[in-house]
Amino acid sequence: MPLAILPSRRFVLWGTVCLLVAGTLAATPGAVRAQDGAVAERAAAPVNPETVPRPTFRAVRTTAPIVIDGKLEEAAWSTAPVLTDFVQQLPNTGYPSRFRTEVRLLYDTKNLYVSGVNFDPEPEKAITVGLERDFVSSNSDIFGLVLDTFHDRRNSFLFIVNPKGAVRDEQTFNDSRTIVEAWDGIYTVRTTQQDSSWTVEMVIPLKTLRFDASREPQDWGINFIRRVRRVNETSYWAPLERQYRLHRMSKAGTIEGISGLQQGRNLQIKPYVLAGNSRGAQVPAASLGSKADLGGDIKYGVTPSLTLDLTYNTDFSQVEVDQQVVNLTRFGILFPERREFFIENSGSFTFGDVSERNYRMGAELRDFTLFNSRQIGLTGDGLPIPIAGGGRLTGRVAGWEVGMLDMQTQRTGASAAENFGVVRLRRNVWGNSDIGVLGANRQATDGSDAFNRSYGVDANIRLLGNLIINTYLAGSRADTSTSNGSAGRVSVAYRGRLWNSSAMYKRISDHFDPGIGFVNRRGFEQWYATTGIHARPTVTLLQEVNPYIEAERFAGIDGSLQSRRVVGGLNLFFQPDGDLKIEVNDWFDRLDRPFTPFAGRTIPVGSYAFRNARATYTSTQRYPLYGNASVQVGEFYNGTNQTVSGGLTWRPRYDMSFEATYQHNDVTLPSGAFNADLAGVRLKYARSTTLFGSAFVQYNTQSRSFVTNARVAWRYAPLSDVFLVYTDRQNTLTNVRNERSVALKVTRMVAW
Repeated sequence: MPLAILPSRRFVLWGTVCLLVAGTLAATPGAVRAQDGAVAERAAAPVNPETVPRPTFRAVRTTAPIVIDGKLEEAAWSTAPVLTDFVQQLPNTGYPSRFRTEVRLLYDTKNLYVSGVNFDPEPEKAITVGLERDFVSSNSDIFGLVLDTFHDRRNSFLFIVNPKGAVRDEQTFNDSRTIVEAWDGIYTVRTTQQDSSWTVEMVIPLKTLRFDASREPQDWGINFIRRVRRVNETSYWAPLERQYRLHRMSKAGTIEGISGLQQGRNLQIKPYVLAGNSRGAQVPAASLGSKADLGGDIKYGVTPSLTLDLTYNTDFSQVEVDQQVVNLTRFGILFPERREFFIENSGSFTFGDVSERNYRMGAELRDFTLFNSRQIGLTGDGLPIPIAGGGRLTGRVAGWEVGMLDMQTQRTGASAAENFGVVRLRRNVWGNSDIGVLGANRQATDGSDAFNRSYGVDANIRLLGNLIINTYLAGSRADTSTSNGSAGRVSVAYRGRLWNSSAMYKRISDHFDPGIGFVNRRGFEQWYATTGIHARPTVTLLQEVNPYIEAERFAGIDGSLQSRRVVGGLNLFFQPDGDLKIEVNDWFDRLDRPFTPFAGRTIPVGSYAFRNARATYTSTQRYPLYGNASVQVGEFYNGTNQTVSGGLTWRPRYDMSFEATYQHNDVTLPSGAFNADLAGVRLKYARSTTLFGSAFVQYNTQSRSFVTNARVAWRYAPLSDVFLVYTDRQNTLTNVRNERSVALKVTRMVAW
């Protein structure tokens, strides 16, 4: 093993040399590069997105009817101001966009109307990737906007459209620290293509948005995006630095003078009917066999800024099953929440190891979160526990952001009936900072006295725009003393145009156990630090060079060393896109108890120093065939691990894709060698923007799990769907079928 002879100090030296070289490259401004398909050469000098004043425009009210057909034939559009001065973020930050975009916006008492004319000399070459809702927007030509309806520079609603009319919408919180991709709003979009442009026309009912109708007049934060994917140009109306995205509301512009808005009753009722059959060794007894059921959700706007959600006999049978993973670490994995009820407004309850986008901060929510909604209504294996019902209240009251949740589960098998309650309060301070508290209670309701309570205070402070301080202090207590403990963290991070640096201290006691949260490691103190450079060299093929170094140390509560890691890395971002990432790791890990990464293969108690290196390449996604590949070589505790993984995606048409992924881990230990493999195939097809299907198959040799999931979804009316779902999970070692189910679910949303 060539890595075995490398002393750890060389890792630091290698990282330092990379930083010095990148700093030299960065001393010269990036060259302006010509791109195919440009409409006109840049004539104006570049602006600095960090310091340029934020743009504004006046809102124009209309009383004339507007038909949403993508044609912009109504005379009312001629009364709206035309926004055209888009500025590149990529590839040449600060320069005017080379593709003209014309944006118009109108409103009346009940709706917001937006149009975008996206000029392109070859509109037939515009790239569309997917027709399904919430398509992957980074791979497609797009037009979009984001709205900060309270003008607090923190929270937003985002709407993105591709040339074929597919939509993506998101809800964001705390200046993009929390992004809820599964949020679905009610609005209508149509697109058309002309000889030298493609056009978007949309109407967003005001009842889809939250705002304070009592403010007269009112201003909203707003920004617009345009992407021309084949040349990898992304531009914004309110300019953004490279590290930010559309939902960075502290950098948005402003629409002024909005008045006379009406939200209506803001009442939505969404009942469902369900028929299905489930069987299998891990299916809860209450869900076995054939069944027919009904239930539903109610959403009511208590005030213009406060929303109440109620749910009865909650069902999530339409949700895609969890993806399999290979886990060769000693710690648990937090799987993402996929259930619609818990995803919507989930940002109101975020508390824990928040990590800023494009910042290295040493910890993420997958390490610790005080509220993990997957604790409600799911077993440890991800199978459903019946939920009788519950409610959620979210919004703003007297300057406070409020989140309250109460859910009741039913008894099934070994799972007791339980009540889950969460209260979250957060207040904006000093412009773009916040402080808050969270309390959570998990209480048995089957006659026992079992309970678990957790609580915490946190603060997220922004200084000078790019300097961020995150801190929290949390505790837990339960009916047994083994769950009484505490957790705390303080981190400081800076991300500028050239440098990024951060440092963190974190401590979690041995018995910290939040009953509605997630903690992947206990009984430690962690120190973390990193620094890196984001250079834009004059080399034609390179868009950015990002060398960095990281170091972290874990110690026990008694101060004894548990583990240590030193990293030297280099990221190369190519022009127009694609990237290569190289990382070299020096590890130390002390095992206080045996560790079994694979059945029958145990690593004994002891101290281990080992090193490895990994390289990952991701190709450009502008073409129908693209993929990624990763290779890792080196030591693994008292043995070795060679890992090869990759994925290949083929899009023969804009409405269809085939994806294959594979990961192979070849591990050799004194206790024996083993292979841990994960293979998967996925198919997606969209007949239209309202009818689409998907299917995937995965096989995991570590857990001996073979999983199949297929879904067909038809959105026959706004937020009203028909789902047909098939799931099969089997253990190939015991040949036991853990689950086989089929479900037909119909929902209907009625709004006032």
